[in-house]
Amino acid sequence: MKNFIVKTLANAGALGVAIWLIKDITLSGGSTTRKVLSLILVALLFGVVNWLVKPVVQVLSFPLFILTLGLITLVVNALMLLLTSWLAGKLDLDFHVHGFWIAVLGGLIVSVVSWALHVVLPDDE
Repeated sequence: MKNFIVKTLANAGALGVAIWLIKDITLSGGSTTRKVLSLILVALLFGVVNWLVKPVVQVLSFPLFILTLGLITLVVNALMLLLTSWLAGKLDLDFHVHGFWIAVLGGLIVSVVSWALHVVLPDDE
């Protein structure tokens, strides 16, 4: 359970950094409390998308992984971020990613920051 909470907080932190750095990735809302709650819910949604959808997409696009020497990972991460944005809109969460290339940059930032936070945060498995 602790591992799940740590991963969710790392995703929330990584998404928060992407929102802070890129003006076309937005998290709107009224108060700071509502924004934090929305960010945590979006991080949970992002985790579910990465847990359910990403492995299927990676298996189906395996030849492209080999052909592009793994660079297709940037596109897959962007698609997962766009899917999270679309699902957040359907669930009335105020998280939006405006465009594919913004999602590529956002996916790169989220990956790097999430990796760094997973290195720093405790992990009990």
